Amino acid sequence: MLDSLLLARIQFAATTIFHFFFVPITIGMVFLIAIFESIYVKTGDEHYKRITKFFGHLFLINFAVGVVTGILQEFQFGMNWSEYSSFVGDVFGPSLAIEALLAFYLESTFIGIWIFSWEKINKKLHAMCIWLVGIGTVMSAFWILSANSFMQHPVGVKYVENNVIGKKAEMIDFFAIVKNPYLWNQFPHVLTMALTVGSFTIAGIAAWKMLRKHEVAIFRKAFKVSIIGALIGSTGLLWTGHSQMQYLVREYPMKVAAAEALYEDTGNSAPFSVLAKIDQKQQKAEHYIEVPSMLSFLAYDKFEGSLKGMKTLQKEMDEKYYPVFGKHIDYTPHVPTIYYSFRVMSGSAFILFFAALLGTIFSFKRIETKKRWFLKLMPWMLLVAEVATACGWVMAEMGRQPFLIFGVMTTEAGVSPNSGSSVLFSLLVFCVLYTILGIAQFIAFKYMMNKKETTVKEVA
Repeated sequence: MLDSLLLARIQFAATTIFHFFFVPITIGMVFLIAIFESIYVKTGDEHYKRITKFFGHLFLINFAVGVVTGILQEFQFGMNWSEYSSFVGDVFGPSLAIEALLAFYLESTFIGIWIFSWEKINKKLHAMCIWLVGIGTVMSAFWILSANSFMQHPVGVKYVENNVIGKKAEMIDFFAIVKNPYLWNQFPHVLTMALTVGSFTIAGIAAWKMLRKHEVAIFRKAFKVSIIGALIGSTGLLWTGHSQMQYLVREYPMKVAAAEALYEDTGNSAPFSVLAKIDQKQQKAEHYIEVPSMLSFLAYDKFEGSLKGMKTLQKEMDEKYYPVFGKHIDYTPHVPTIYYSFRVMSGSAFILFFAALLGTIFSFKRIETKKRWFLKLMPWMLLVAEVATACGWVMAEMGRQPFLIFGVMTTEAGVSPNSGSSVLFSLLVFCVLYTILGIAQFIAFKYMMNKKETTVKEVA
């Protein structure tokens, strides 16, 4: 018999991760494109105008696919998570409405003006349009993350009985949701991640064009600006990730214990393991290649300090939430997934930082075109960035399990009363649609990138 809960979770994970391939590229690329156009307005250098138009075209393709994947994703809430949607609708309504009516409309309106007003309005006014698009993408990310942060850390609500749908959440303090501490730890991390991904997208394409000697003078300038953006973004990514780790240690120790495969409490100086053999049934893990005291440093900024293990935390959470749910629940998430997602994410972040640092050095020394091995490597950095992004979301969302809304609603309680076959059908349909969209974007990108000349006329 098909498990509708498992299939619904697989569908949500697949569509969310696929949608989020496009979101950080959109956010990161738009600000670099705005910088390119601002340099053109300031200096009058036609190269930057051509760079702006070329990457603007790719940005529009990515933006369009991202919008479609986002719309498809929203259907899931009604189809597979109706109990959850009914419970939290009054809370999510304002955030999602503001995102659509303010942020998305701002993006869409000024994208249209930007596309069709080249040579028709003042240069500074035209550049302002793309900056407003960038502001719109950030606002959109903020309001979506405010909804996600409520799932991680519910605030500003009361829980009431409803004759139609039973118990539900009602918002009593909108500003508590806006000021949610989880949001303000997550938001900077997502923005720096987006800047990193968007920068490596442009840097990778510029490197690919230089490698094939397509207008090297133009793409050399694009590479220099974008690789600096990648260095800034990856540095910020490491900094905000470290800050978020310390927040999780304080507020969500079970997620951190799972990310480190800690079943038992650590000693006063906790090592960081690079690899581990994890046995969930026996609740034990063998840690390999340990870095002494590093976990204590990550958690407390000092080389001493212990962390609680999952066995201790399970007892504490069971005592806390048994009165809420009226039953004993296993609060331990799927440890191998969380453990290795964290290592792939953090390892990828360091790879991106060193690639950006090396690229910046090469660019300022004007020797990047001589480093063919490096130019060949750069397009792959986009894949590394996307893998890091996906692993970050896997850790964030699966680390919250078994809760859909932390401490309030379990994942099992939020699923729709659908048959497994109906969920499987929608999963297959979504996979087919997303595959078509992915292929379409790949073909469109490849067509643009294979052009040997990027003339103003061609990309206008």
